[in-house]
Amino acid sequence: MSVTHLHATQYIEELLASGSVEELMQRIRPKRGKQPPAVPGGAAISPKVVDRRWKVLHSTPDTKAQLLDAQTASQMEGYSRNIEHFIGTVKVPVGLAGPLRVNGLFAQGEYYVPLATTEAALVASYSRGAALITKAGGASVVLLNEGVSRSPVFAFENFEQVGHFLRWVLGCIPEIKRVAESTTRHGKLMDFQVMVEGNHVYCQLIYSTGDAAGQNLVTIATQAVVTWVVEHSPMKPRVAYVEANFSGDKKASVQSLQTVRGRKVTAEVTLPADLVERFLRTSSTRIVDYSRMATMGGILSGALGNQAHYANGLAALFIACGQDAACVSEAAIGATRFEVTTDGALYASVTLPNLIVGTVGGGTRLPSQQACLEILHLAGAEHARAFAEVAACLCLAGEISIVGAMCAGEFTRAHARLARGER
Repeated sequence: MSVTHLHATQYIEELLASGSVEELMQRIRPKRGKQPPAVPGGAAISPKVVDRRWKVLHSTPDTKAQLLDAQTASQMEGYSRNIEHFIGTVKVPVGLAGPLRVNGLFAQGEYYVPLATTEAALVASYSRGAALITKAGGASVVLLNEGVSRSPVFAFENFEQVGHFLRWVLGCIPEIKRVAESTTRHGKLMDFQVMVEGNHVYCQLIYSTGDAAGQNLVTIATQAVVTWVVEHSPMKPRVAYVEANFSGDKKASVQSLQTVRGRKVTAEVTLPADLVERFLRTSSTRIVDYSRMATMGGILSGALGNQAHYANGLAALFIACGQDAACVSEAAIGATRFEVTTDGALYASVTLPNLIVGTVGGGTRLPSQQACLEILHLAGAEHARAFAEVAACLCLAGEISIVGAMCAGEFTRAHARLARGER
């Protein structure tokens, strides 16, 4: 977090050029006085309440029309379970990447994948990788594991109390399972783990979540467990919290990289040398050589895992298909690997251990997001595992395409051409 003394001195000089020390301090001091109006209506959504919110903003009619167009206004009640202080919707361009042939345990066939993004060249890159995979017969993909965790903590006075608590709580697993599962039709408590740090006991409750991504499901179930434990434990904790930042929720962590959070998926493809040269204008050997150097760069930077840009494809897919976009922070870690086969072909694989995705609940219910899932033919129940396999294959396509562009010297040129309007 530190900066060099030269950089710090330069920054201070730039600030002082814009005002005296006293003037700068005045800018950052708390300013008390008349409070601006609160956003009215809380979570309520109705034409009257939404109009009251817009009046607080004093915006122009054109600004309002961009966010609250006629279609959004007619559908506003459908957003009531997904937003508070609603004023409208934001439109993000959606493009299709594909066709992407997927040979999975759950996903089978050719997919045209909707991606919502404002970054030019992204859809083109993923689509190129998808087309190459399809030409090679498709990617093989397997869902390996599932589980969404929540990590409550219980604090005690000393080790002695911790010992008594552990002896009791580890004998209560069947009852804890009953309490957790009483809150949900779809969730099942699969495992209960403990870790002691001083006089604190961190618990890791791991659930299967059916076709839902499951973040809210596991929170509600775990809160019921915490309440039951505090009420029934013969050794009362000094304090307890439903989540203690140990689960890896919405952040990259070594723990999540090594285990699973959400759905763990691996995908692979073998690309014949002639296809690599024709589609990517480079060679298998060059791609592996670049990958070796890029892996070392990741190690030197302290990156978790080894991959080029999972976040690009996952963020675009998550936004289009109603997933929790913040989960990209944990979903976009994993491992990409390239090898040259004995006949000169290119073997490529990706493994993603943290795909927090679902096809029911949350944002998947919204009109545009539901439509994108329907484009994939993966809307509704019984499709979450297939969706996770498609997501992994999409990442594989993106890895192949971007590394190919780097090796062929086309990465910068593609962005300059597509992002600068030179088409």
